[in-house]
Amino acid sequence: MSEEDVLRRKLDELKTEHRDLDDVIDRLAHQFPYDQLKLQRLKKRKLVLKDLIARCESQLLPDIIA
Repeated sequence: MSEEDVLRRKLDELKTEHRDLDDVIDRLAHQFPYDQLKLQRLKKRKLVLKDLIARCESQLLPDIIA
């Protein structure tokens, strides 16, 4: 398996986890009472995932020198 295949698989996993966190955060935010600390931690994890997704995507794109 090539490095690009590994990156694509990792990217898919990260995107799936990011979407799943979206659902969990949405459900948690609409419950009463909700755990504010847990909600903040989930949102922080989601931001970390977003950064990792961006990093993987940038590694997959070829460098174009204009």
